[in-house]
Amino acid sequence: MQAKKDRAFLWMVVPAFILFFAFHTFPVLQGVFFSFTDYKGYGSWDFTGLKNYFNVFQDTRALSAYGFTFQFAIIATILVNIISIFIALGLNANIKFRKTLRATYFIPYILSVLIVSYIFRFIFTHVLPDIGSSLGIEAISTNILGNPDLAWIGIVILAVWQAAAFNTLLYLAGLATIDQQVYEAASIDGANAWQTFWKVTFPLVAPFFTINMVVAMKNFLMAFDQIVGLTGGGPGTSTESISLLIYTSGLGGGQFAYQSANAVIYFIVIVVISVFQLRVLERKEAK
Repeated sequence: MQAKKDRAFLWMVVPAFILFFAFHTFPVLQGVFFSFTDYKGYGSWDFTGLKNYFNVFQDTRALSAYGFTFQFAIIATILVNIISIFIALGLNANIKFRKTLRATYFIPYILSVLIVSYIFRFIFTHVLPDIGSSLGIEAISTNILGNPDLAWIGIVILAVWQAAAFNTLLYLAGLATIDQQVYEAASIDGANAWQTFWKVTFPLVAPFFTINMVVAMKNFLMAFDQIVGLTGGGPGTSTESISLLIYTSGLGGGQFAYQSANAVIYFIVIVVISVFQLRVLERKEAK
């Protein structure tokens, strides 16, 4: 009987493993292999060793894309966590329609990123400039997506607006684990709202803060759809992320092997940043 159960579980696992290997692991290994060649995505190829990897560090366009991606990811990660934790605190309070508001705040996360990006592009391109012109507000009377120095702000606004839903949900889960008696004790000791948050609430939700910081940073470093929908990497290449550069140049620019090397480097960068975040934030939790 036990043997039949084991075979049943095996037949459930094997198809999933085959599909995962065929559509994920094998393409990854194939990309790593071709990163050591001069393959253009078609035709013949020759081995070039580490040439592609060295060239990435000398490529001004790639370095610019790394700079933009890091700037965007750091700012967006900080903002989304600040906004999410305070939204979670508000939704966790004893207010009317609390469950309805929680469901409403989660809606942005389930919407298509690309569709929402096109909607935001229309808002930044037409709606806000029209409102700014009508009210005489110069700051919003022009399309920021057409300004190389300001276009990244629109991408941050969209990314934070949509990502805040998931982060808020995690913070709500963390707040649900806190015993209300802790707050009662803090109130008896005379702690004000800020002291209660900083000395009681935040230390108790620190593990959830760690998860949110790592996941948010990873997701923002891999930003793609928001940029495609809002700016397409423009004006020029001012908002071109690493993911977008790898996609456009690797698949449509005849740089398959070169961008494969770039992708491998970027994967290592993301892993290093994630591990570093975990180590630092987990030490903070222990204190």
